[in-house]
Amino acid sequence: MYPDEKDNTSFDWQTTKRLLGYLSPYKRTIFVALAASVLSAAANVLGAPIIGWAVDEGVEKRDLTTVGIGVLLYMVVQAVGALAFRAQITRMAVTGQRAIQALRDDLFTHVQNLSLSFFSRYESGRLISRIINDVNTLREAITWAIVGTFRDMLSLIGIVIVMVLINLPLTVVALGVLVVLAIIANFWRIYARKTYLRVVETNARMNAELAEAFNGVRVTQAFDRQTYNAHRFATHFNQNNRQANMNATLVASLFFPSIELVGGVATGLLIYVGGTLVLRQELSIFTLLTFVLYIDQFFQPIRQLAQRYNLFQAVMAAGDKLFHLLDRPIEIQDAPDAVELPPISGHVRFEQVCFAYEDDDKLPVVTDITLDVPPGTTVALVGHTGAGKTTLIKLLMRFYDIKEGRLTIDGYDINKVTQRSLRRQMGIVLQETYLFSGTVMDNIRYGRLDASDDDVIAAATAVGAHDFISRLEHGYHTEVREGGSLLSAGQKQLLAFARALLADPRILILDEATSNIDTQTEKIIQTALARLLEGRTSFVIAHRLSTIVNSDLIVVMSHGRIAEMGTHQELLGASGAYRSMYTMVDN
Repeated sequence: MYPDEKDNTSFDWQTTKRLLGYLSPYKRTIFVALAASVLSAAANVLGAPIIGWAVDEGVEKRDLTTVGIGVLLYMVVQAVGALAFRAQITRMAVTGQRAIQALRDDLFTHVQNLSLSFFSRYESGRLISRIINDVNTLREAITWAIVGTFRDMLSLIGIVIVMVLINLPLTVVALGVLVVLAIIANFWRIYARKTYLRVVETNARMNAELAEAFNGVRVTQAFDRQTYNAHRFATHFNQNNRQANMNATLVASLFFPSIELVGGVATGLLIYVGGTLVLRQELSIFTLLTFVLYIDQFFQPIRQLAQRYNLFQAVMAAGDKLFHLLDRPIEIQDAPDAVELPPISGHVRFEQVCFAYEDDDKLPVVTDITLDVPPGTTVALVGHTGAGKTTLIKLLMRFYDIKEGRLTIDGYDINKVTQRSLRRQMGIVLQETYLFSGTVMDNIRYGRLDASDDDVIAAATAVGAHDFISRLEHGYHTEVREGGSLLSAGQKQLLAFARALLADPRILILDEATSNIDTQTEKIIQTALARLLEGRTSFVIAHRLSTIVNSDLIVVMSHGRIAEMGTHQELLGASGAYRSMYTMVDN
């Protein structure tokens, strides 16, 4: 359980009010559904009296016409009730789907804007469980429970009123059973709460495990860990989920048969008391028949309300978790007075920049970074793992906000410009290229959505990707599938270069962009890279030092600080950390 998630299954007015807020645009439809539920409940209540009247006035007096009228009237009432019930269901189904669509849209939009630190702590499988499973729980409640509960309450009240009007002693017998039901329901409520929460939690954990296992399937197969993973999934996740569902089923299997048993006992008592009154000639047998018919109808809404109580508990738990997710603050936000960053030339300045991750005991990751990068300069960042190279890039793209110091582009403090205007003038190619489901052309066009097909082909040609794309089964319209599983690492990187080139950024970032490319492929893109870097301010992170020897400036990072910087020749002549690294690699 995450610290910001609560096991809230009790009634929460704030959660309820926010859920109702998603229904407010559909008030008219809901009122129609409520009106339909009134008709449906009335049909349920009137059925038994009509049959009693037909038997009492028709059968007893041997009046076939009265019996026929009673049967016809009963069929009409039931038909009206069925049509009203259908109207209730369809109206609430439409309302539920629209409300859920709005909620999912809000969740998706919000989650995509959360900081990278959130995604480093929150598994994708658990997020999917929230947005799919928990939202589906709300949809179920909207479609069936909200108006359905209103209908059942009306039915129950109507039945009690009619029973009182027909015969008070028999009504007292029927209502006396409610005390027993209340005691049973209270015990069930306590255990149902615990078992349901366990089901929800094990579902979320299993989804998280599935997402991790499938994303890492290549590593699994490379180390021949399929059996290990299958055992881990079966014993730690699937088994726990099965046991949680079994416990929930056990609780339900005890509660609902108990209601049936109580209903049977109530019917027996009713027949005994009613039979005694009939023998004393204080009650007609046809009135007793009406009560026997009513007793089943009396317990039907009680069963439904008990089931919906469980659903409402689930709604409170799901709603609470969803709104906690929606309420998570977006850490990186535009300042109230943020301005649009105009077209830039790419002059970047780090002025005594310091930064520490919140989850790392606030130990500084970069300290006192001062760096002036003129427009069009290619800067190479080198250093050992954890030296702070990638952190500088994240700060430049404002994935995190600096703690101390100042970072400017063309004199504009990046904290005082809009993120959209900042990032649309930047391009990045990562070590692990991510390709989305879709065609090759779609993935390249991701760099500039309004680009024409000719623009896409030109970008691919410029980086040397056109030849291999043309050899694919459907060329630029070949489906690459999720993650680009049909392509080699080098081919995926070439597509990433084409995507970056198409975006035409003023500031380009290459984060180990050539580390997964073989020597032959690297030669293909060297010319394209030169063209890509030309005229742009570029930051290149590389462990392969041979790829950055022509950089305008090489910055050597060590333990979050700048150890030395200069050109390749200057640093070799300085006999410092860079010379040691270069000599070690060369040897």
